[in-house]
Amino acid sequence: MAEVLDTIMIASDSISSVVPVVTTDSIASSLTVATDTIGELIFSLDTVWVLLASALVFFMQAGFALVEAGFTRSKNTVNILMKNLIDFAFGSLAFFLIGFGIMFGVKNGFIGSFIPYSDGIWSGGIPSEAFLIFQTVFAATAATIVSGAMAERTHFVSYVIFSVVISAIIYPISGHWIWGGGWLSTLAEPFHDFAGSTAVHSLGGWIGLTGAIMLGPRLGKFKGKKVNAIPGHNLTIGALGVFILWLGWFGFNPGSQLAASGTANAVAISHIFLTTNLAAAAGTVSALALSWIKYGKPSLSITLNGTLAGLVAVTAGCDVVSGWGAVAIGLLAGILLIFSLRLIENVFKIDDPVGAASVHGITGAFGTLAVGLFSQSTGLFYGFGTQALLSQFIGVVSVAAWGLSAGFILFFILKKTVGLRVDKRVEEEGLDIYEHGEAAYN
Repeated sequence: MAEVLDTIMIASDSISSVVPVVTTDSIASSLTVATDTIGELIFSLDTVWVLLASALVFFMQAGFALVEAGFTRSKNTVNILMKNLIDFAFGSLAFFLIGFGIMFGVKNGFIGSFIPYSDGIWSGGIPSEAFLIFQTVFAATAATIVSGAMAERTHFVSYVIFSVVISAIIYPISGHWIWGGGWLSTLAEPFHDFAGSTAVHSLGGWIGLTGAIMLGPRLGKFKGKKVNAIPGHNLTIGALGVFILWLGWFGFNPGSQLAASGTANAVAISHIFLTTNLAAAAGTVSALALSWIKYGKPSLSITLNGTLAGLVAVTAGCDVVSGWGAVAIGLLAGILLIFSLRLIENVFKIDDPVGAASVHGITGAFGTLAVGLFSQSTGLFYGFGTQALLSQFIGVVSVAAWGLSAGFILFFILKKTVGLRVDKRVEEEGLDIYEHGEAAYN
């Protein structure tokens, strides 16, 4: 019996030496490690998502370049491609040096801080440098919209200057009102512009409209009351540009969620993908149908702009409208586009070669207002009254007034100093040779 007890004691000691003792402290330590690991995974996933979205939005620069080049004449192609290149190059430096600070720096409701980027300016669920990159590609988009409205007759040096000013000052100031903690975000019902129908697109459209007015029409565009069509030289690359922009918008809108981890973010991103695509498709269909009815044939150029109109319009409310709401917004944007194009060109006699003021300015404003109607959480059509619609109206009018006035001052100064428009001979023979010394096609 004693031998048996000894054997049991020896076995017990052996087991104790192999199996660790589980204590409260060890459990707490393990949970801490697990929590830290999960937190790092969430941080990493969200960061990678925002950087991938940034890359998609950057690729939109290629789309804008191809649309503008395709919708204009071949003699100005080098000039247009160069403008879209320097947009991003100069814009990136300008936004890093001053724009980011103005947009997200110390908040007084109207403007941030005139300081270069630093880690302490903004903090959130991703590295501040990832957020900087995402905001940089948005700033470049606002600047490049202006290029299309002023195409085929603008001095390149003037373009470089006003592109920098837009990225460094004009866009960040109104961006501060909306996304930087400024006064529009503190209204009784905060102004809602999820991804930039007004903050990016409409602002660019209003500045472009001002520039087109200050420049005057291209030679031969208007003769008395007659409007002469100046066809683009390559609708193939124009169409390719629109496909690229449609793709890039899947970074523009869903990326603005700034996170991908967790069920809530996954559901939000999926919904935004859906509403973005539905609005684009609906804008394409309504512009196709109305152009067919109005002009007797389905116009490719108008239909392509209808696609962009749907995308621009839904950008403000892509996170809060339903799928059906997105379809309605896209359909109405495609229709509004055609009437806006005709109004600006035929009635006001303003020459906008790619329709930038209509596609971005008008439909961007409409899409922002539509949030006050179609939002499932604040919209009038969902029984929430008119407060959201009023806030949206205040935001749209304020940004339009800022874009138009800032654009007028900027272009007036340029016109009186370095000059805004090229000489008649340069415009007639093309900006490529005179401004850049090379041709796109040889």
